[in-house]
Amino acid sequence: MIEIQPIQKPINATVTVPGSKSYTNRALLVAALAEGRSLLTGALFSDDTHYMCEALRKLGVQIEADEEGCRFEVVGNGGKIPVDHAALYIGNAGTAARSLVSYLALGKGEFIIDGDAPMRRSRPISDLLDALKQLDVNVRSKFDNDFLPLIVRANGLKGGKTRLDASKSSQFLTSLMLAAPYAEKGIIIEVVGEMKTPYIDITTSVMKAFGVDVSHDNYKFFHIQGGQRYQPREYPIEPDASNASYFFAAAAVTGGCVRVTNLSTDSAQGDVRFVNVLERMGCQVERCGDDIEVIGPERLKGIDLDMKAISDTSLTLAAIAPFAESPVTIRNIEHTRHQETDRIHAMVTELRKLGVPVIERQDGVEISPAQITPAEIETYEDHRVAMGFSLIGLKVPGIRIKDPGCVSKTFPTFFDVLATLR
Repeated sequence: MIEIQPIQKPINATVTVPGSKSYTNRALLVAALAEGRSLLTGALFSDDTHYMCEALRKLGVQIEADEEGCRFEVVGNGGKIPVDHAALYIGNAGTAARSLVSYLALGKGEFIIDGDAPMRRSRPISDLLDALKQLDVNVRSKFDNDFLPLIVRANGLKGGKTRLDASKSSQFLTSLMLAAPYAEKGIIIEVVGEMKTPYIDITTSVMKAFGVDVSHDNYKFFHIQGGQRYQPREYPIEPDASNASYFFAAAAVTGGCVRVTNLSTDSAQGDVRFVNVLERMGCQVERCGDDIEVIGPERLKGIDLDMKAISDTSLTLAAIAPFAESPVTIRNIEHTRHQETDRIHAMVTELRKLGVPVIERQDGVEISPAQITPAEIETYEDHRVAMGFSLIGLKVPGIRIKDPGCVSKTFPTFFDVLATLR
């Protein structure tokens, strides 16, 4: 457990955030598919990227990791999987698990993917399996439910047309897209259900950077031609916009100033738009080329917001909402009930523990201003709960975060960086 120490005056800090998990894991897989040597710079080293890296190594991909230099050197196998069996363990890394399923379909043999308890009980995958079965991929849940472990009996990926419900996670579509260039006939994907498109923009940008074209019709039909091949290259990975949100929010809630370096509002990462939310709440946002600076107001304004597209920052907003002058309403994030934990339930439970009036809805919450009662925060093995609720401790004494090590999923040094704001 860690107790967050309040900051007694407005902060003035410059912060460097580690590389994006979304970019790092996509780039690792794409580099593994390319023929030859790629260098990933500015990469994230965390639990999620560790699990992806180890899984690829078990599948015959040569990867050299330089954690101090934030670099991965990957020697790809040109779309081939040189082993015919492997048991892969991916912890609670949803991006890794889902992306690897379609990748494994390119091989020949039997492969198993398993993970931690949340992957076995609360992080669904059946919609992706249904789409792969339409492409004649032999894949199933071992216990015939919606979760890991999975068994893939691979015999190459012929491709063709498939229909995918991506409403629970855009990672299902990312999985199909990344493997599609190596399908014999390419893949045409019809997407049904409302989906978070910013993460698909990240997928498309990584694929294009490695030489593969993707076309789509307003995110409803995706066409990736077969016969395309990823080209090895040196690829720089930008900082993680989701993790930057905590430091922007720290400025907002303390009335201080935080600049995050090497992150632009032109990023394909949708969560960079969290600064627009803070702007509507009264913050001043300076977009300084490759840096973003947020200056907090004397008192934040309330807001009513659809956060579907940037839902990973919903916990960030929920944590600073009690300090606004009027209620904050977060809408259209029902899909977050199926992430590392039920995030709506988590924010409601922990805010009420702190004495904050909260109305829970199926797809969101309404949070009213409140005087905070100090308490221990349960983190539910969810890095975003831990990082989000730590912001309250910057304003109020007695906020204690249980299981702070869960931040290692995407930001192992988070609490060290948070302490530098002092």
